[in-house]
Order: sequence, then C-alpha cells, then structure tokens
Amino acid sequence: MEIIKAIVLGAVQGLTEFLPISSSGHLVLFSELLNFQEQGMAFDIFVHFGTLISVCIVFRKELAAMLAAPVLVFQGRADDELKRFLYWDIYVVVATLPAVAAGLLLKDSIDGIFNNTLLVYCMLFITGMIMSVTHYIRERSVSLNCPRALVIGCAQALAIFPGLSRSGSTIFAGMALGLNREMVARFSFIMSIPAILGAVVLQSRTLLQHPPESGSILMIAVGTLASAFCGYFAIILLLDIVRRNRLQWFGYYCLLLSSGGLLYTFITS
Repeated sequence: MEIIKAIVLGAVQGLTEFLPISSSGHLVLFSELLNFQEQGMAFDIFVHFGTLISVCIVFRKELAAMLAAPVLVFQGRADDELKRFLYWDIYVVVATLPAVAAGLLLKDSIDGIFNNTLLVYCMLFITGMIMSVTHYIRERSVSLNCPRALVIGCAQALAIFPGLSRSGSTIFAGMALGLNREMVARFSFIMSIPAILGAVVLQSRTLLQHPPESGSILMIAVGTLASAFCGYFAIILLLDIVRRNRLQWFGYYCLLLSSGGLLYTFITS
C-alpha cells in the first residue's frame, strides 16, 4: 500500500509541477487524503528530482545550446541563433533572482504555510481565476528582455505559496506582458530548472545529515520514476494546450477544486 501511495504522489508531483494547477497544493491535499504526510524529506527531494529529469529531457536541445552559447560567443564562433540562446541564459538568471530572495526571506515560514489546507484552497482559487482569463489575453508581439524576465520571475517567486501554480503564474505574467504564449511557456519550463535544482540542493544538506532508511529506498525509487514519467508527458500536453489557447480548462478545474474545498472546510469547521 505504501508503494502505491508513493506512485500516486510521484505521479501527482510530475503532472502538477508543469500543469498550471499547483504541484505543492496538490501534494498537500493528496498527502492528507492518503494519510501519507510523513513521506519524509528524501521522498520530497527525489520526486522533485524526477521532474527535473523530465524537463531536461524535453528541452535537451535548447539546454545544450544555452550551455554552449557563452563559450562559442566568447570564441567568436556563434551565429545569430546561438546568440539568442545567450540572451536566454541571462533572462533565466534574472528571472531566478526573485525566487532566491523569496526562499531566503521565507525559509523559516515555509513549513507552516505547507500545513495550511485553507491557504491551499484560497491560492487554488487565485490560480483558477488567472487561468480562466488567459483565453482573452491577446499577444502584442513584444520581445523577451530583462525587465520582462524579472516580472515573470516575480510571478514564480509568488508561487512559493502552495496552491498558486508556478507554471500558471509565470505563463500568465508573460502573456499579460504581450509575449508569445508558446515562447513564454517554453521559457517558464526552462526557468523552472534552477528553481527546482536549487530546492533540491538546499534540501540535500539535510538529507545527507539524515539519510533515508533502507526500507524506504524502493518507495523513493518508484515515486521518482512516476514523477519523471508523468512530468515528461505533462510538459508535452501543456505545450499543445498552450498552442491551442485552452489554458482556461485548468482554471475551471482549480476553481471547482478550491470552491469544493472551501465549502467542505466551512461545513466541517
């Protein structure tokens, strides 16, 4: 039964990390629903690592170009296309700064907000609202630059609150700025890499001090595989939905889930 729970939570992490419905919010709710709150630090780290694997696989060509761009530009062997990826390197760094600041400022309060299901439902309602209006936002053919990357980064930083979708907030912010929706979706996925990697690295220090018990290795492994597998297909699915401008579907789902949760909380309180 614990293995099944690990697969379910890994799948939930993989799907909701990239679909605009909030991975943190769903993990809080599913952990409570499955009575699996004590899955442990190691499990959390590795299911996030699974999503990191999936995004790196999907965008392997773009990431290779972004890694090669600084070297080839310095050597004077870069064409215009490769220079564009150098700019993306800069934009990702700029967009990551607000998340770093938010993580440092709120590091002592994070545990508390992740135990608050009422907050999750409220944040899911906000996610539902912003996703529901994306269908009416029109592109204005503007280009990505450092100030716009910073705004998108601020949207990512706000998504530290469980229930407020990281991908949904960043895509909405980019679309509101007038950027091409497919381009901003790709940027959102790529800028998630340092955010996820940073969270994994920060938590790994605690993991080294308190390594997982041998009996939990299988649970962690299947959770990680489920997260990576579902994350890969979630990215492919969302890119297709973004192209067809149908993000409001996720908004309706979040509004329904949050409304039901708030109603249940009110009745049982």
